[in-house]
Amino acid sequence: MEQQIVLAVLGAAGVVSAFLFALKGLLDQIPDVIRSWRRVVDEARRSHSDHGLAPEDHRPSSSSSDGSR
Repeated sequence: MEQQIVLAVLGAAGVVSAFLFALKGLLDQIPDVIRSWRRVVDEARRSHSDHGLAPEDHRPSSSSSDGSR
């Protein structure tokens, strides 16, 4: 009976250990996934804004609007 309890505890510890190892592997990948997603969203926004009316570089500068140089 004692051997079955010891084996059950060791087996449960092994299962928990494997689960934590797999969970750590998944959690380590999350920052890379977030960075990749942000790059995709930024690129989509950039390509969407390229189809706009005019680029932002053609706006008059603020220094010329007040008359001073």
